[in-house]
Amino acid sequence: MSVRVLAKPPVRKLAKDLGVDLLSVPGTGPGGIVTREDVQAFASEAAHPETLATYPGDDNPWLASGTVSPDARRTRVPVKSVRRRTAEAMVASAFTAPHVTEFVTVDVTKTMKLVAALREDREFADVRVTPLLITAKALLLALRRHPEINASWDDDAQEIVYKHYVNLGIAAATPRGLVVPNIKDAHRLGLHDLAVAIADLTTTARSGRTTPGDMADGTITITNVGVFGIDTGTPILNPGEAGILAFGAIRQQPWVHKGKIKKRWITQLALSFDHRLVDGELGSRVLADVAAVLEEPSRGLVWG
Repeated sequence: MSVRVLAKPPVRKLAKDLGVDLLSVPGTGPGGIVTREDVQAFASEAAHPETLATYPGDDNPWLASGTVSPDARRTRVPVKSVRRRTAEAMVASAFTAPHVTEFVTVDVTKTMKLVAALREDREFADVRVTPLLITAKALLLALRRHPEINASWDDDAQEIVYKHYVNLGIAAATPRGLVVPNIKDAHRLGLHDLAVAIADLTTTARSGRTTPGDMADGTITITNVGVFGIDTGTPILNPGEAGILAFGAIRQQPWVHKGKIKKRWITQLALSFDHRLVDGELGSRVLADVAAVLEEPSRGLVWG
């Protein structure tokens, strides 16, 4: 039994000219009729098989709300509110605050030993202990020693606003885009409570439940690029903040330790800061302090 495809004579002629089998063309017209556009789109896909749904990522949810071009080579997706706000904030920051970034390479072998010890400690059995936790604590200790960096520039009032609290931002990649919620009054938290706060913040962000209030009034931020295997970068400041710390991947590398080449755990840190508020000396001292605590965590007992 032959199947009769619904298509007008001009469309049938077009299909014949293009060498398209109408039986293979999905009809999008009224009642399932095959239109001229259907034939043209099918012919284009046949000529460019690399544009079909076998292309990696074509079935990902971030394409679901998009519109596919007639040749199936592009998908246009409306900019969602979260990504739009992030983009606007980053552009404003990049073209408003004069960014400076400094870098340091650190032997974090003792930090890795501390992380391993805390994971076995009953007091920390209910939380996930990671190097990020120790880095966050190291940054808080550095801010206690150098509170001048915990500030913002008020251009309208032509004033520098020094914050007497630390709302520590943790950049989080989510299906909705990058968000930077912050831990309110992080300077008041002990190590265990800080671990709980980081876990809660991350879980909330990944589930898409971060509120505007969670991201408001941040004072300084950490971006953990190391989770992606990245060594370092030049992070852009969040608006209203004077510093952002990039924490890179931790790798075992040959390192000169006590005069001998040994295998040690090494990472890189990068601190971007607003040069209107933070000069090179202050930025260097903050970054050096973070590195010092990661290199020798016992310093935290002295500085804390």
